[in-house]
Amino acid sequence: MSYLTQKTLKSNISFSGIALHSGLNVNVCIKPAEPDFGIVFKRVDLKLNNIVYPSFNNVTNTSLNTTVENEFGAKVSTIEHLMGALFGLGIDNALIEIDNEEVPILDGSAKIFIDRIISSGFEFSNSPIKVIKIKKEVKYSEGEKFISIKPSTLSLDIDFELKYKNNIIGNQRNKVKVYDDDLRDIYNSRTYCLFEDIEMIKKNGLAKGGSLENAVVVKGEEVLNAEGLRNDKEFVNHKILDCIGDLYTTGYRIVASIRCSQGGHYLTNQLLREVFKDKENFSILEIKEKNLPHTLINKNLLRSIA
Repeated sequence: MSYLTQKTLKSNISFSGIALHSGLNVNVCIKPAEPDFGIVFKRVDLKLNNIVYPSFNNVTNTSLNTTVENEFGAKVSTIEHLMGALFGLGIDNALIEIDNEEVPILDGSAKIFIDRIISSGFEFSNSPIKVIKIKKEVKYSEGEKFISIKPSTLSLDIDFELKYKNNIIGNQRNKVKVYDDDLRDIYNSRTYCLFEDIEMIKKNGLAKGGSLENAVVVKGEEVLNAEGLRNDKEFVNHKILDCIGDLYTTGYRIVASIRCSQGGHYLTNQLLREVFKDKENFSILEIKEKNLPHTLINKNLLRSIA
């Protein structure tokens, strides 16, 4: 068994749940796939033109979620937590059948995705993985918000900070080594919002399925969820989860160092677009195990994060 060869699931996994923004019940089945298949969504509620590739070039919306769309207008939205789970567990190939436009939010984190994938087990191929290695620093900013990516040796480091006027969220910062650190707090961390923003979000036709069952809600000096926070940096940790999921729209694991302040789906997507404009910024390497004393997969997540 080699962690540096391409992996898929050992068996189908299915789950159902409410979509955060549409409020509809959605069914998903993740199926094993052959080497070099990649991660592919299939809208089984559509008869034609129903294949959607989760590529950064196909991202058409980054407002409170990441949405990808094919040339025929078929969309899949809120993909970031599932993509983050697939990245963290090193799943290279999978067919994701979905019967509506939006991936279920489940508990607002990636925990259930992780648990279900682990319960399926893994099928290891003989085909080597490929990784993206960043060769030059690239930056993107808008006002005070910025994100940068620069070369690293064998790791993917993410250094992320939030700045909120709300005292509960406040200024939070965390730095993780994605392939080495215990990321259970990252994958357990739920999406969140301020109570005063809910009315405007709903007026925009979003968060129809939102509740305290799938999101942390902060009102003034109080967390409204009865169980409180899952970890003391849950807000910034959730942003790191989103970032990992959005990075997987490159199609490969990445070796790089990322720094982000007050960013989100939009900044990450814009950064990736900037990186891949110029072939001098990156290289795609086929990894042979003898050449790399590293798994490029987070083994801590292979244990259940319950």
